[in-house]
Amino acid sequence: MALATTTTSTSLDFGPAVALSCRECGARYELGPSFACIECFGPLEIAYDFGRVTREQISQGPANIWRYRSLLPVPVDVASKPNTEPGWTRLVKAGNLARELGLRSLHVKDDSGNPTHSFKDRVVAIAVEAARNFGFHTLSCSSTGNLAGAVTSAAARTGLDACVFIPADLEQGKIVMASVYGGKLIGIDGTYDDVNRFCSELIGDELGDKWGFVNVNLRPYYAEGSKTLAYEIVEQLGWRIPEQIVIPVASGSQLTKIDKAFKELIALGLVEDTPYKIFGAQAEGCSPVSAAYKAGHDVIRPVKPDTIAKSLAIGNPADGPYVLDIARRTGGGVEDVTDPEIVEAIHLLARTEGIFAETAGGVTVGVLRKLVESGRIDPDAETVVLNTGDGLKTLDAVSDQARPTAVIRPSLDAFRAVVA
Repeated sequence: MALATTTTSTSLDFGPAVALSCRECGARYELGPSFACIECFGPLEIAYDFGRVTREQISQGPANIWRYRSLLPVPVDVASKPNTEPGWTRLVKAGNLARELGLRSLHVKDDSGNPTHSFKDRVVAIAVEAARNFGFHTLSCSSTGNLAGAVTSAAARTGLDACVFIPADLEQGKIVMASVYGGKLIGIDGTYDDVNRFCSELIGDELGDKWGFVNVNLRPYYAEGSKTLAYEIVEQLGWRIPEQIVIPVASGSQLTKIDKAFKELIALGLVEDTPYKIFGAQAEGCSPVSAAYKAGHDVIRPVKPDTIAKSLAIGNPADGPYVLDIARRTGGGVEDVTDPEIVEAIHLLARTEGIFAETAGGVTVGVLRKLVESGRIDPDAETVVLNTGDGLKTLDAVSDQARPTAVIRPSLDAFRAVVA
């Protein structure tokens, strides 16, 4: 695509978005289905020309991500089109968990309440609008599970075809969810990184010419959906940025876009410019970003994933270097936890707050506990931890420990014997 500093064609409508900008060299391109800079091969992201945005305008919007449409690459009338209406999930004041961990103020942003029970509905909703703009007839993706379900659900709702690709050994719950909405679900014998490489090849094939791969050729638009997590947290806290936040790291895109959203809100005067620390959380069995952070490196060394947290099992994370930059710039960090620690954290969150998290939520809560115990989290600072999916999707992680307390005859004597 030709280098440009102008906006996209007038026949397309991306709201306040005006260009694609290279995160590395700053080169600008017209808005289109592109994800890499032709000058330096750096990643492209959305550049905006925001108009005047007020808290009042936002608060009058719908109770979903479209309340922030003036901050996203979508048309003004986006809410009137068929879509899954994700977002505006609950921010739970986690007093019980806070006391258990020794924190003064803790909230859990529980994104399991989205239409397909993960935060991926947010990013897919933005990608769908881009696909419509570019005239694509098929939605596709490479996925560790949650994204596949979000894509097939959104395609069903919007009348698009779907063909999604996953590692063949995913959790059964995620396979069921991805297939139940229709479309084609293709299992690949390999890791997520193998699946992602295959999808990149497919884009260059004429078969994929009219396909919108949400996390490849539509990635700049898709990634902007993660900003809505930050927008909601800030608004739900009374228009303030939390002092500390713990975010799961797979590709790293979610963490980088939450940071981008905080900076946008500050620049627009919607929140006070206060310091915040961002912490990334990984599973030890797939922790290339955490390993680089601890070693003081700037380069991410790819790994072969081996963890129960399959939704975070990306061994070569595209945004890993930017996660390192943000963790260091904000005074945060990146940490990892073992599979047994993930399971313990799932039980801890469920027992204290009644939230059943998937394994990625076990990672963030487990890392939060580890950060508190090591003194790297300020116990007096306002803290937010993310749960990005529903535990019903990853039942295998806890099923061995999920048994009846007792099996008895239907008699009072038998009951008294087990509760005495």
